[in-house]
Parts: sequence; structure tokens; C-alpha cells
Amino acid sequence: MDYLEEIQKRRTFAIISHPDAGKTTLTEKLLLFGGAIHVAGAVKSNKIKRDTASDFMEIERQRGISVATSVMGFDYRGLRINLLDTPGHKDFAEDTYRTLTAVDSVILVVDCVKGVETQTERLMEVCRMRKTPVIIFINKMDREGKNPFDLINELEDKLNITARPLSWPVSMGSSFRGVYNLYDRSLYLFNPGGNTLPDDDGLAIDDLNDPLLDKLLSDHASQLRDDAALIEGVCAPFEKSQYLDGNVAPVFFGSAINNFGVRELLDTFIAIAPGPGARPAESRVVTPHEKNFSGFVFKIHANLDPRHRDRIAFLRICSGKFERNKLYHHVRLGKTLRFRSPASFMAQEKVLIEDAYPGDVIGLYDTGNFKIGDSLTEGERIMFQGIPNFSPEIFKEVVNTDPAKAKQLAKGIQQLTDEGVAQLFTQNQGNRKIIGTVGELQFEVIQYRLLHEYGASCRFNPLDFFKACWITSEDGQNIKAFCRYKTERLAADKDGNLVFFAESRWRLQREMEDNPEIKFHFTSEFRTVEENCNSAAPPVRPHASYPLP
Repeated sequence: MDYLEEIQKRRTFAIISHPDAGKTTLTEKLLLFGGAIHVAGAVKSNKIKRDTASDFMEIERQRGISVATSVMGFDYRGLRINLLDTPGHKDFAEDTYRTLTAVDSVILVVDCVKGVETQTERLMEVCRMRKTPVIIFINKMDREGKNPFDLINELEDKLNITARPLSWPVSMGSSFRGVYNLYDRSLYLFNPGGNTLPDDDGLAIDDLNDPLLDKLLSDHASQLRDDAALIEGVCAPFEKSQYLDGNVAPVFFGSAINNFGVRELLDTFIAIAPGPGARPAESRVVTPHEKNFSGFVFKIHANLDPRHRDRIAFLRICSGKFERNKLYHHVRLGKTLRFRSPASFMAQEKVLIEDAYPGDVIGLYDTGNFKIGDSLTEGERIMFQGIPNFSPEIFKEVVNTDPAKAKQLAKGIQQLTDEGVAQLFTQNQGNRKIIGTVGELQFEVIQYRLLHEYGASCRFNPLDFFKACWITSEDGQNIKAFCRYKTERLAADKDGNLVFFAESRWRLQREMEDNPEIKFHFTSEFRTVEENCNSAAPPVRPHASYPLP
């Protein structure tokens, strides 16, 4: 199979949602259809364990939430599917935002009982900003929820996108009978329970006036006819191009926990979802059809396999063919690297690969060379855009509670902050370490992983800071003057960049007004391309000063 055919086979997407909407459950059922697992909740292996494949970290199993993006690949009907299951909790939103830079489309899961929730709106804003194509799956139709038409209106009002139903439910809750696929005109009858593959391929019903519909649905048949007629009368015909442009979101209904409506979603997804797309870089746009290899690191995970204490950098391939044991150029470090054991993933399960193509997400064993946003090429100096660190809002000082494990604590803090779980700031020549996050739950995860993965214990002392922001100036003397009397509110990030801590919104606003020659930045995207390619700083896009959030 030639290079272009391999590209056309790839579909890379993320599943996103508000917590508890059923995102990870839907992920499991998609893996079930793809043959990646035998039973929902079990990784395909000799020893079946009924845990979700994507929530593989112990703390995820204990808390029942996803705290890190999981990467999973499987084959389905001649296509290679790369699926990324993201955290839904707002405290881990940064991981989700970075993951969205590595995918070509998204499936957004919505709870039919709760409708569109706050985190759903935030995630959708990121998708719309990048014009990422979105398919919406309205889940939990076996429960009593909102009226389907009200849900469609809510999707359009809150997510600012045209919602076009491609399937429609026959009732819901205790009287839920199934869904009618408006896209391929087939009826799927609901049967509770869905840990294994269903045998039902659906009944082709081209004409909703078919008497068979009355026999199967009894009193619900007339309601389905009325609903379908209203949808077709009010909604414009579905156009794939509008979906690919990010203007229209196809909507499907189902019950992921019962494995219902999932196959229709997956089959339609592979029919309409985009293949690998172009990626913006500092100097130009990189297209997947280019022959020269390029890719970027969007995620790093330490101790993916606790037995081996490994560190994996997840790389999205943007162009060209990746080959095992070939030499590649690390743009930021300016050195050449060889990868002897690149892998594809089923969550924490790894499979050695010989090659990979645009759209694929692969794992590279890392000894500390990579940071989030780094680029690999065949020699071209190119930095991909849109993978920043955000200004944290919760700050705590790290206090070692076991001096005998100081080295383990330092290593753990370094590696976990490399993953993007949190940001590390240092004061007093590195003697005082401050962790900054966007949510309180991240501290619990860090503390748990430090103890169980590194054998290090610590406590976190809260600090009364409102916001951290990077500061720069065209004149170094201005920076020196600004810093002269603010030692207690200054720190360095992991790359040596100067950071200012503000105690309150008012104080930050006052400092910005009193120091117009200083630029205050609320993401790390403020360095120039030349600096990125010749320093140890993370790759970022040039940016003007940001408004106060």
C-alpha cells in the first residue's frame, strides 16, 4: 500500500465531555466494535480484567474519573482509528486542550438528563476556535431526560453550532424502544445490556409509513413519523462539507452503557469524518501529503508502566513517514535522535511498530529530551503552533515530609510537571518550589503519584496568590527596575522565564497600569521562533500582551 493510501486510511479523533456524561463508557464500546477488546471494561489480553481500557491509572479507578488523556488505536472496516479519551473534569482541562491540537475531529458526549453543561461549553469553544469537526452523541437515552427537540435547541443555543440529527430516539427512559437512523433509514430496536457485540444489524425501513413500523413500535410509530417529518421539514439536508468546516454538528442518540446507538455512530463517523489535516506552524502550514517527516509532542507520561519506570512522549505525526531506527532532528535542542522502540498504544498496553503515517499517534521512549510542544523533523526548523501552558490560578508550596527521599521527590516533581499536570516555579535559587494548577484536584493526583510511583511524600502549603503571569520587556532595564522590590512575588518557571505572582485581581490590574513598558502574558506563547529553535524554552507562538482574564 502506497503512502497516500495509508494517509487516507487514518481517522484521528478525541472524545470529550463534561464529567459523568459517559465519555469513557462510549470509548470502551467503540473499542469493542473495533475488536480492540473482547468485553467492555476489559483490555484484550490473556488475563482479562474488568477495568476500563482508557482509565488505566490506579487513581482513575479509585476516583472513577479520567485524569489523563489515553491513546488507543484499532482497525475498523479497513481504516486505522486513533482514539484519544480525554479527562472531563475541569481541573484537567489543559490536558484536553492540548489533546485537541493532535486530532482531526471530535465526538462530544452529552448527558440527555443534564443537557449541555459548563465544561461542555468550554470544550466546544476550543473546537470552534480551531474549526474542528464535531459529532454529538446524546447519551443515556434509557433514562428519563429532556425532550429531544429541547436538547437540539439547547445544543444550538449554548454551543453556537447548527445541530443536525442523523438519528432519532423512539421515546426514552423506561419506554425507550430504540433509534431510527435518518442517515441510512434503518431502525434499531433497544435491548438492555451491552458488554458484548450485539447481533442486530438494524432493519432497513425506507418508508416510515411501512406497516412493519406499527407492528414493531405500536403506539410509538406515529410519534416517530411526526418527529421525522418535523426534522426533515425544519432542518436543512445534511451536507458533509458543512460538517467538515465545523459549521454543522451531526447528532446521534443512544445508550453507551447498553452498547446501543454506538455502531451507528461509528459507522457514520468513518463515512464522514476527515482524514489527517494540515497543521499550522510558525513559518508555514504543514500538509500531511508532504514526503518529509514532521510531528510534534502534545503529551508526556511518566511511569506509564510502573514496573519499568518509563517515560513516554506522545507524538502526533503531521507529514511524511516515520520509521523505526531512523535519525530525526529535534528542533528545539538542535540534535539528532534515533528511536529504537516506537510504539502504538491501547491505553498503557504498548505494541512495537516499524513505521507510522500522518494522523497516527505514537509513543517514543524518552530520557528527558522532550517537552510538550517539541517538534521532530528530517532537518527542517519548524515549530508547530497552539500548544501553550496557561496561567495557573491555585498555588501551593511543596514541603518535603521525608528528607531521606529528597532526590525521589525532586525527580517526581520534575517529571510530573513535564507532563503538564501542573507547572513548577522556583524561588531563592531553586530552594523554594511552588506548584501552580488550574484546579484543586490536580494536587491530589500529584501527591498520590509522588507516593506510589516515586516513593516520595510531601504536603502542600497554600499560597495567597491570585494569578501567575510571564513578564517581558523590550528593555532589560525595565525588567530590572520592576523586579527590584518584588522578590517575594517573583519566580522562574521550569525554563528560566520570569514569572510574576499577583495577590489579587486589583493588584495585577494596578501593576499593569503602573508599568506599561512591561508585558504581562497569560499563556506561555510569547517567545519568538528564533528563540524557540535555539534555547531550552518550550515552543511557543509570538504573542502580544494578553488582556487581564
